[in-house]
Amino acid sequence: MAQIPTGLVSHSKKVCNFYKRVIRHLESTIVHLDEFRYQAVLMRAKFDGNKNVRDLRVAKDMLKQGEAELFSQLHYSYKKFPESPGGVAYQREHPAPDWLLDYWDENEKAAYPKYFATREKRKKEYEEFYAAQYGKPSSSAGH
Repeated sequence: MAQIPTGLVSHSKKVCNFYKRVIRHLESTIVHLDEFRYQAVLMRAKFDGNKNVRDLRVAKDMLKQGEAELFSQLHYSYKKFPESPGGVAYQREHPAPDWLLDYWDENEKAAYPKYFATREKRKKEYEEFYAAQYGKPSSSAGH
């Protein structure tokens, strides 16, 4: 399952993410490994040359300009890893829903007694939590 970023992202994390995207762009556009490594080293030198900028406004502006330049030059077939969003294998295998375990035969459950004992305990705790949080459903709710 994909991780959804929450909270604030620092400027340094944004720059690191941008650097990764630039390197992936270079991988997508440059076929020969020697040329790619040369361009990657030059790109790293550009980033290292700007790492001591103390004024955050200037640094943010430089990042915004760099992202705009990357967007304008982005390769039409940008390299994506298979399991990443947009990749060919992204969410290919869906995890089985938890309720399927309720339909296991008793003989199948007997192979994992500790797991199913803990699971039943957790289900009961959740039902009690739900009832305390939202109350018991009324019998005329469906009518």
